[in-house]
Amino acid sequence: MTVIIWGTVALLATAALLGLVQVMTAPNDASRAVVGDLIYFCAVGIFIMIALEYESVVIFDVASVAALLGILATIALSRILTRGRR
Repeated sequence: MTVIIWGTVALLATAALLGLVQVMTAPNDASRAVVGDLIYFCAVGIFIMIALEYESVVIFDVASVAALLGILATIALSRILTRGRR
């Protein structure tokens, strides 16, 4: 189980690093926002994997709240970028 968890952490870290490269080359604000969300949720996923590894309920709860706040931030940012249009 440990190998699977750390393998998942490595994949998420790789995705976050590739996302950082993409932020530098993104053509517009919407693309940067999407990549920013990718990096944020990769970090949340890494926290969840570490919580599973160390069997920490506190880290898992914090990561769950962070995921909820990330979803709300994504919705707010999409409304800002579209200037309120649906």
